[in-house]
Amino acid sequence: MSVAERASEIFSYLARNDHSKNDYFVLIKELVDRRKQEGLVWQEHIDTVYAMVMDEIRTNAGSPRTPVKFGTSGWRGLLGKDIFVRSISFVTAAIIELYTAVDREPHLVSLLGVTSLAEAKRRGCVVGFDNRFGGEILAAAVIDVLAGTGFVVHYAGESTTGVLSAAVLELGAAFSVNLTPSHNPLEYGGYKYNAADAGPAASELTTRITDTARKIIAADSSPLVSFSEKPPLPSSRSDIIPFDSLAAWKSLVRKNKRLHGLDYDEIVQRFADTPEIVIVVDSVHGASRLHIADLLNQTKSGRLIHLRSQADVTFGGVAPEPSSVNMQGVVEALRARPERLKLGAIIDPDGDRIRFTDGANEISMNTFGAMSYHFLHEIKGKKGMVAKTVATSNMANSLAKSFGEEIFEPRVGFKEFKPVIGKALVCFEESDGISIIGHTPEKDAYIGLLLALDMVMTVGKNLGDYLLDLEGQYGAYYPDRDSIGVSQQGDELLHALTGLEKYGVGTVVRVGEEEKTIQEVIDIDGRKMIFEDGSWLMIRPSGTEPKVRFYVESRTPAGALHLVDSAKAMLTDVGLLASAALKMT
Repeated sequence: MSVAERASEIFSYLARNDHSKNDYFVLIKELVDRRKQEGLVWQEHIDTVYAMVMDEIRTNAGSPRTPVKFGTSGWRGLLGKDIFVRSISFVTAAIIELYTAVDREPHLVSLLGVTSLAEAKRRGCVVGFDNRFGGEILAAAVIDVLAGTGFVVHYAGESTTGVLSAAVLELGAAFSVNLTPSHNPLEYGGYKYNAADAGPAASELTTRITDTARKIIAADSSPLVSFSEKPPLPSSRSDIIPFDSLAAWKSLVRKNKRLHGLDYDEIVQRFADTPEIVIVVDSVHGASRLHIADLLNQTKSGRLIHLRSQADVTFGGVAPEPSSVNMQGVVEALRARPERLKLGAIIDPDGDRIRFTDGANEISMNTFGAMSYHFLHEIKGKKGMVAKTVATSNMANSLAKSFGEEIFEPRVGFKEFKPVIGKALVCFEESDGISIIGHTPEKDAYIGLLLALDMVMTVGKNLGDYLLDLEGQYGAYYPDRDSIGVSQQGDELLHALTGLEKYGVGTVVRVGEEEKTIQEVIDIDGRKMIFEDGSWLMIRPSGTEPKVRFYVESRTPAGALHLVDSAKAMLTDVGLLASAALKMT
């Protein structure tokens, strides 16, 4: 059977002229698998299906299949089904209604960072998108609503979350909109909104956006906005201000080098002048592919190797996230190089998450965040606290105690760091996000990469060797995490997890062949139980799925697996793991 005949067979199930009945991305994923096996002969058919998705994005006049909901990182949904021109326009209208309220609700001033609607319009909005399919047309919908209601629009085009956040600060904008679902799979689109502080929006703001957007969708109209079914592309508009977003990022880093100690120009020049170091960066086809060479000022250097740097909205068929599996290409490239110093990194599609390797050791943010704190505090001579989400490694806790500094340990979500922005030297979370003092209150892969490069060149050691030095001085930590599906979700799951309250201070828990006593319990965003030897396990519900997540940390290499088993035993004890088993059968 020819490729054309097989394609016809694959396409045969599609319902003609009825987008609502077609799951285009099931088909796209199958075609991408065939492209992997048989080559680019399948690309024409992938493009054909994407043309159908584009038509749905442009013409869908219904409501999102799943109600709009803004979480800690904005709103995410399926392209064409949830995320389309009209739904994006409705959500933008909800944000505009939020700014109209500031004139009559003074308490919003501190949350939004503007004193009036007039000020918000004058300062305007930074608009960009990542590499996802349909990004430009979705940005066009946002721009059409904003410009149509009198807001100045600073247009970045394709860019990363961290860079757009830096642009908000550099341009003095009132807020930003980035069309991205972060590291979600290829079928997703998303909408990130940051207010004037350039960080993830406060919960009160995202709750109001959610509620207002749902009302506008239900009414199919807004009193403030006239919606266009065919918004003009940004390239054809004369009423917006295009700008170089990476230049804005560089400007912010240069301006604040006194605070964080990172001299951007000196670091990139030192890299150019140091033949004993090689860098491998994997962009997984995401927006960072546009910036890496310019970021490191190495357009021709053989010591900057850029993997998956081509445009591909399918991400080559992989889950586009910083993971051990996706890191393998970086590891192989580093191992083939002769240089003594080796730095590898993988970055997610919107450039707000990063994970490192030196070719021999993978360095997740659990460890890198603590290493960064040591580097800034002890080697750069910057004094101050450290901030980390409650689910991260306690290595940073040990460092802070040794330095006589405070530690801020909030619930999961980068916006929880707002109280210590400008105070904490480093803010980091378990899911590969980091920022530093003097930078944005948003996680940013680029500042992590610059920090890692400075670290390796300054100490003259690979990350794994630097980590060994720290472990020799402060002890070793072995974090891990896992999750399991359960039959409950939402309030029902939260209620079931209250059964874990029986595991209080003084409770003895079997971990492997040992019995350990719970010394401390932290009940922020779940339940974190810390044992007398400093090892711990944490159990928390997923906010979006019927799943329970657990995070563990041992002081021995084998202990992490035992802690995972203990966490599962606790879930069995309160009836959740048994429910999951029944569900799976």
